[in-house]
Amino acid sequence: MVAWNDASELRQAALGRQISLTAFAERERQIRRDFWAKLKRFAGRVPFVEDLVAAYYCALDPATPMRVRGMLLAALAYFILPFDLIPDMIVGLGFADDAALLTAVLGLVASHITPTHRAAAARALDKELPGTR
Repeated sequence: MVAWNDASELRQAALGRQISLTAFAERERQIRRDFWAKLKRFAGRVPFVEDLVAAYYCALDPATPMRVRGMLLAALAYFILPFDLIPDMIVGLGFADDAALLTAVLGLVASHITPTHRAAAARALDKELPGTR
């Protein structure tokens, strides 16, 4: 099951263990391919949208340490999955698990999310999802 693989890889990254470069590259491709489509579908229901997009830009920044990128990519992949611990379609609760996971990961890597990542997120939200902030 994909969700359990993501959780396992996130735990491994949090413990400082490396994930394979193949898994890392696949996760990055998945995020680049699916992130904006999912965000556009659920933007009005995602209360943590600014942090989510800042995490996206941090995860794709080659200057961000690989361990941090791996943790963020795993958390973003969890957001993208349609069926996770609490399915996103459940009104009022659907993103509670996503928010909890993202909050935990951001707490671990907050110093790596720079003002540049936050500025890129603000610009993208204005362009891609006007009126969401």
